[in-house]
Amino acid sequence: MSAFKDHFFQTQDGLRLYARDYPGPDDNAPVVLCLHGLTRNSRDFQELTPALADHFRVLVPEQRGRGRSDYDDDLSRYALLQYVEDMRGLLSDLGIKQVAIVGTSMGGLMTFALNALYPGLVTRAVINDIGPEIAEVGLNRIKSYVGMVGPFADWDEARVYLKSASAEIFPDWQDVQWADFAHQCYVERDGQVIVDYDPRIAEPLAAENNDTEADALWSLFAAMSAVPSLLIRGELTDLLTESCVAKMCEVHPDMAVLSVPRVGHAPMLNESGVTEAICEFLTA
Repeated sequence: MSAFKDHFFQTQDGLRLYARDYPGPDDNAPVVLCLHGLTRNSRDFQELTPALADHFRVLVPEQRGRGRSDYDDDLSRYALLQYVEDMRGLLSDLGIKQVAIVGTSMGGLMTFALNALYPGLVTRAVINDIGPEIAEVGLNRIKSYVGMVGPFADWDEARVYLKSASAEIFPDWQDVQWADFAHQCYVERDGQVIVDYDPRIAEPLAAENNDTEADALWSLFAAMSAVPSLLIRGELTDLLTESCVAKMCEVHPDMAVLSVPRVGHAPMLNESGVTEAICEFLTA
């Protein structure tokens, strides 16, 4: 695993947020920004980053309310555009003017918004299993568990729960992979294994109107047509429909699409050939 430095930065509203900072091959290396999903953290990219760091400086932030970043007392700020402003703040803090982005799920939506709001910022984009239309069945599945999981007595109990809840997403995984996944999703505190995010991030999510969101997201995605993009889709995903992918390809005819077999939402990006495809696309 590549070594990284801990980087903390202040947001405009006074929170202290965290990012892993993997140095590239030299001081002038271009930057890749890796953006995690709704309930996730920087550990999601720990298997991808060594390959990326051969070519790029890699920044892997944790959004407010996740991992080592501060939790927010104002729940209304657990919102997509707030996370986008936080990322703009991170890049400004480090003096970075352009980035390629790897965005998983919510991180992909953030990529759409960063590109639309800050033209010229995003040079290339890898969008992992998300589109402007979020399938209701998948969204309802996510809403059903956010903030509701655990605590667990030990890591084995956490692994068993994850396997039972997510077996349809990763049907070919063995117990060692479920154990690794548990350590990505959860953290041990005060003798218990708990989710590594603020359970209250679920509250703003419950109030979102999916139809209104889709209109706004399509507007943001339209600006992506000028950005070289790779869309990754899990073959078993319940969040990104084939019809949405087809419409995205109409809006962005040059977008490449990679299907990951036998995986649901969202691919871990360490599946066979996926890391290589991402590196090839980002270095083209």
